[in-house]
Amino acid sequence: MADLQKIADGIIKGQAEEVAKLVQQALNENVSPKEILDNGLIGGMNIIGKRFKNNEVYVPEVLIAARAMHRGMDVLKPVLVESGVQPIGKIAVGTVKGDLHDIGKNLVVMMLQGAGFETTDLGIDLLPEKFVEAAKQGAQIIGLSALLTTTMPAMKKVIDVFRESGLREKVKIMVGGAPVTQEYADEIGADGYASDAASAVDKAKELLQLS
Repeated sequence: MADLQKIADGIIKGQAEEVAKLVQQALNENVSPKEILDNGLIGGMNIIGKRFKNNEVYVPEVLIAARAMHRGMDVLKPVLVESGVQPIGKIAVGTVKGDLHDIGKNLVVMMLQGAGFETTDLGIDLLPEKFVEAAKQGAQIIGLSALLTTTMPAMKKVIDVFRESGLREKVKIMVGGAPVTQEYADEIGADGYASDAASAVDKAKELLQLS
C-alpha cells in the first residue's frame, strides 16, 4: 500500500525525484489525488513551515522542500484537475513599485502553494493596477511585499487604488517584508500582516476563514 508518510518525509528531506516516484506509485495504487495532496505533499510542507517558523530550518531547506513538492505536483496536478479537486483559495502575490527584491516573496509563494492555495506570482516592481487586475481575475487575497522603507508607501498606494476602483471590499490585502510591521499594516488599512512565509500561510487561511 502506498505510504503517504514517505511522500511527506521525501518533501522534508528535499528528495524531488523520490517524491515524484512515490506520488506516481500512490496513483497507480488508486489512492485518491486529494489524499496524496493533503497527507503527502501538503503534510510535508506543513512540517517544513512549522520548523521554519521555529528557526529549526532555514531558507535553503525550505527552497529544497518546495522544489520536491513542485516535482510531486507535476505528477499529481493533471489527475487533480481531472478529479475536480479545488484549491483552498486563490492568492496573487507581488513586490510593489520601486522594489526589485523577490526572495521573501518567492518563499511566500512556495509556502502558499505548499498549503494548497492556487498562487500567482505577479513579479516585482509592480504598479497598483497590476494587483487590481489580479483581483479582477479572481484572486481572493492580494499579497504585497516590500523590502525597502522607501517603497513601503507604494503599499498604501495599492490599497488607495483598490478603493478608487471599487474593489476594496471584494478582496483581502496582506502585507509583509522586512521593514513592514503590524502597526504599519493597520495604518494603511491592510487586512493582514505576516512577519514570515509560514505566518503568511496562517494569515491567509485566517482571512479566508479556513482555520
